This record gives sequence, C-alpha cells and structure tokens, in this order.
Amino acid sequence: MTSRQPRPLRIFLSAGESSGDLLGGRLMAALKRLHGGPIEFRGVGGPEMERQGLTSLFPISDLAVMGLVEVLPHIPKLKRRIREAAQAAVGFEPDVMVTIDAPGFNKRLAKACGSTPFAKVHYVAPTVWAWRPKRVFAFRDLFDRLLCLLPFEPPYFEKVGLTAPFVGHSVLESPAATVTGDGFRARHGIADTVRLFCVLPGSRRGEIERLLPVFRDTIARISSQPGGKVVCVVPTVPHLRETVEAELAAWPVTAMPIADQGEKYEAMAASDAALAASGTVALELALTGTPTVIAYRISPISYQILSRIVKARFAHILNILADRAVVPEFIQNDCTVEKLAPVLNHMTGPVGKDQIAALRPYLAQLSPEDGGSPSEAAARAVLDALK
Repeated sequence: MTSRQPRPLRIFLSAGESSGDLLGGRLMAALKRLHGGPIEFRGVGGPEMERQGLTSLFPISDLAVMGLVEVLPHIPKLKRRIREAAQAAVGFEPDVMVTIDAPGFNKRLAKACGSTPFAKVHYVAPTVWAWRPKRVFAFRDLFDRLLCLLPFEPPYFEKVGLTAPFVGHSVLESPAATVTGDGFRARHGIADTVRLFCVLPGSRRGEIERLLPVFRDTIARISSQPGGKVVCVVPTVPHLRETVEAELAAWPVTAMPIADQGEKYEAMAASDAALAASGTVALELALTGTPTVIAYRISPISYQILSRIVKARFAHILNILADRAVVPEFIQNDCTVEKLAPVLNHMTGPVGKDQIAALRPYLAQLSPEDGGSPSEAAARAVLDALK
C-alpha cells in the first residue's frame, strides 16, 4: 500500500512592481528553506519571483503606475487585473495569501477576495507615519498580519489590533551589501581618472519620462566644467531597456545602459557618485558606499495634492531615521539642473565620504532584532500566520 504524499503548502503571492518582485523572490526562497516540505506558488510577480517557481498571471509591468493623476488612464486595465487576480487566488484555495507592497492594487485585491478561509498577509507596511494615518483601519480590516520593514512602524498598527512584526528591510540582503566595484572599470575600458556617475531614474515608465531629461542635463552641466572626463552608467529594468537605450543615444557624454542586475551593483560600487530617484535604490547605494543625491518629480497636480497631506520631512528612509538630510534631496520644483549639478559634483570629493560614514549607524537599524536575515524573518511571520 503506497503512502499518500502530503499536500503541498499553497501560497498565493502578489507583487506590483520591481521592488516588490525582489522582496517576493527573497521571501519565496526563505519559505522554501524554512518550511521543509513542498510548496506550490501562484500569483503575480516578475523575474525574481519566476526564478523561484512562480508563473505570473500577467506581466507585472501592467501594475507599475504611480501618481494620483498618472494612474487615471490605466484604471480600466487595473480593475480587470484585480478581478483576474482575485478569481485566481480564491480558485487556488491557498493556505495563505501574501501581498507585497503596491497597496493601491493589493488592498483592492484583498477586498475583492472577500471573506476567505485562508490568512491574508501584507508585506511592507503602508507609510501611515508620513500620510493618511487612518489607513491603519483599512489594513486591519483586510489583513491578518502586516510585515513592517522599519523599526518604528509596528506601534502604528498594533494599537488598532493588527499583528505587525518588524522583520527588517530586505535591502540588507541585496548584492549591494557585499559587492565590490573591482574590475568594473577595467572590463568596460573606463580609466581610473574618469569621473564615473551612476544615474538611476527609476523603474517605471513615468519616472523615466520625467527624470531622465533633467538627469541628462545635470550630467551635461557637470561634464562642461573642469574636473576631467565624465562617463555615466545607467542601470535599468528589462521592460524599459529599449526606451532607456534610445534616450541615452543622444546624451552628450558616454552613457552605458546596464540591464544585468548583477552588473548593476558592480556599477554602483565602482561609481564616484550617484544621482537617483528616491526609493529602494537609494538604500542600495548606501550599501555600496556610493555618495548619492536623490531627486524626484511627479505630475504638478499630484504634487499639489500630496504636499498638503504628506507629513514626512524627508523621502530617503535613512534621512527619516537620522531626522536630517544626510543624503541631499531635491523633490519636485527643486529637481532642477541648477540645484542638482553643484551638489552632485561635490559628492565626488570629501563630502561624499562623510555622507557614507554618517549613514552606517542608520543602515544598522534596518536589521531584524534576532540578527537573522529579513527574508527569513518575513518567512517565519508568514508561516506563523498559518497557526
């Protein structure tokens, strides 16, 4: 008589953009290590999650829309994708559903699933400490557990009865934490005397359209001044590679697109300074020890609305932890060539080295309390939700 094989643990996942895909991929790998039995994954994700065994229901790029006004033309498609994902989740009959970041999509997905026998876990707490604090109630009503990346976040949710463990920030597991830039310049024929800038305008099409022109003009301004030859490396994501390459062809300096994720981190570490959109990439640059200036723009209407309701003084997580602008920020109307160029230029000298030293204690605050990896802390929290 043959023994019955145990039913695999079923986990439905939903990530809405590239940063969530990275989190999802690391989480899936940690779940496989910790569970000890077979796991069946289904849901929505990108290449990192697909490497861990997920076949995405539809392209993750369909969900990568940001901004209050910018999202409007995409609403019909987003509604259709929410219905598709909800039907797939309920039909899969998972043991747990894990939604990752992208609260605009994932809150609606959780609601569309209705009352379910499976646990719902959301990974990446919404920034209620920065804006719209009453969102804590919506998350409490929709999810059984919320995984927090920042050490000061749990009390905001625990006070309304939502279990919200601090699991640490998964950026600490990025190759950025261990990579070196040794060999990158030699491999690409970039002399040590050349000033190498890493330019990161974001992973969404709208970010590329708004930020790449001003980043280009900033680099052009720097290259026209004394100081030596300038070369740029511009990491990008696969679905935007052709767009970025077409834009870089017209740049006044040598600008190399980098699509390989492994080489992206080497490019960061080899660079003298970086100009980047705010977000996870700004933390990765701190890990590689690359002096950084961050800048960001959204549509004027979106900015007018957000500027009235956002409470946070800073965009960069480490600036928030430090309560001061260790990393210079140039947001919206301050995101200009005239303001960016001189500050970025100075980052290639002692000012940049001082910045990296000042950031180290705040990076340490992103580690889980047990000293393990953030993804394993998150995986344990997901498995605990099954009990």
